[in-house]
Amino acid sequence: MGKSKLAKFEENKSFTHVIEPSLDAYLNKDHELKGNWHKEIFKNKNPIVLELGCGKGEYAVNMAEKHPEKNFLGIDIKGARIWKGAKNSNQRGITNVFFLRTRIEFLPHFFADNEVSEIWITFPDPQRKKRRRKKRLTHTSFLKMYQKILNKEGEIHLKTDSIFLYRYTKEILESNNQQILASTKNLYHGKHYKDELTIKTHYEALYLEGNPTITYLKFQLDKHTQLTEPETEDEAFL
Repeated sequence: MGKSKLAKFEENKSFTHVIEPSLDAYLNKDHELKGNWHKEIFKNKNPIVLELGCGKGEYAVNMAEKHPEKNFLGIDIKGARIWKGAKNSNQRGITNVFFLRTRIEFLPHFFADNEVSEIWITFPDPQRKKRRRKKRLTHTSFLKMYQKILNKEGEIHLKTDSIFLYRYTKEILESNNQQILASTKNLYHGKHYKDELTIKTHYEALYLEGNPTITYLKFQLDKHTQLTEPETEDEAFL
């Protein structure tokens, strides 16, 4: 491991807004913060917004600056990536954003039912190979997790450069009769959406240099629907 990464890991330990629980703290059991984020971490009752697979935290940090009336939490397993967002928010004096180092599949160990108000999934790996289908962050196994931790009015945002993942997710929502609030295959052309969508991650900015299209979905999940995977073959989403 390079010295740069080691230095970032060490600095993460000094940040009061970075939470790096040991695996023993939540493996096969609920973490002590589950149901207690408002009381123990944010110290208020403002809505909690998650950025899943946050990387360098561009969305979490910039949205926190735009919306001081909300609490933001960037989640990623890569400590060196989290360091960038934590450092950035510190330098800019943004106090309503925290970072949690864990895997997305462990969300049920960290959040109680209805504890979260909003979820952002920004440029995740589309996992196009069929054998990796269950690793897609909009696979029904993940959607069922979001279904539980989101409150009744909770919204999910998927912003991706993958038309495959966009079509796959849209098919799941439509086949399960879930409410799609916004949908576009070309975000930066035509209809304008709220300014959060103009925030660009580091990788999105690089990608846009080739003048590609960015897709976007905003949707809600009904609490009582038993979500099922679409029968459509993956090839149809290409």
